Amino acid sequence: MDQSVALYIVPTPIGNLGDMSPRAIEVLTQVALIACEDTRHSGKLLSHFGISTKTIALHDHNERARAQWIVEQLAAGQSIALISDAGTPLISDPGYHLVSHVRQSGFSVIPLPGPCAAITALSASGLPSDRFSFEGFLPSKEKARADKLLELKEDPRTLIFYESPHRIEHSLTTMVEVLGGERQVVMAREVTKTFETFLSGPVAEVLATVSSDPNQQKGEIVLMVHGHRAAEDDDAIPTVAINTLKLLCEELPLKKAAAIAAQIHGLKKNALYKFGLESDL
Repeated sequence: MDQSVALYIVPTPIGNLGDMSPRAIEVLTQVALIACEDTRHSGKLLSHFGISTKTIALHDHNERARAQWIVEQLAAGQSIALISDAGTPLISDPGYHLVSHVRQSGFSVIPLPGPCAAITALSASGLPSDRFSFEGFLPSKEKARADKLLELKEDPRTLIFYESPHRIEHSLTTMVEVLGGERQVVMAREVTKTFETFLSGPVAEVLATVSSDPNQQKGEIVLMVHGHRAAEDDDAIPTVAINTLKLLCEELPLKKAAAIAAQIHGLKKNALYKFGLESDL
């Protein structure tokens, strides 16, 4: 392991212990301290791999307070590792404030590659993976959830959400209401674990399957949604792209603004340029 003093970001398995990398084990063995989202949960993992390094808790409620203390340990020459309950830290898990504070304090942050439920599920989903947006968890309240999906309705990228078992029916129902029952989705459940399943198809059909099968309402869930696609005979430009074009036109010539907006939203620049001319932007 690199002996320089640093904060190491260490991914851990999302289900299959065989996904723990040799480098992750080496780092966790050699650092002075491991910051864990839940020390009891991580203790089982560390014990399995014979790692006896001291641990401390770092979670949403104490992260800001812990950050300065961890910087002080780094200043004293002690390297520290950050792990979450599963997967890559900071991805819908604590760590952002810590990493930001450590970097601002002048210390190195060294990331290790490893498991991430969102990317693992996307790779097997069959949905477009060239452009995607990770959105974390949808809001728990119905109106806020609907507002968020309405905001994303015309996004052409594949959308990735994490979801909990007790809310999956509610989220799928809201998707049917806001995005339409024909929007293609893939629901990946218990990825890398014994009961791993992938359900795919129109969101209304996936909802029906989940509602009729209690087993599909258990475990960790990654919910992926195909991006907005205009019908082949529909030349409508998404509202979000029009708004981008208008903003860019305030500072740039139409041709340049259309090219940039097209690149941002995955559209044809000629269509945006034509729209701009017809709208007198």
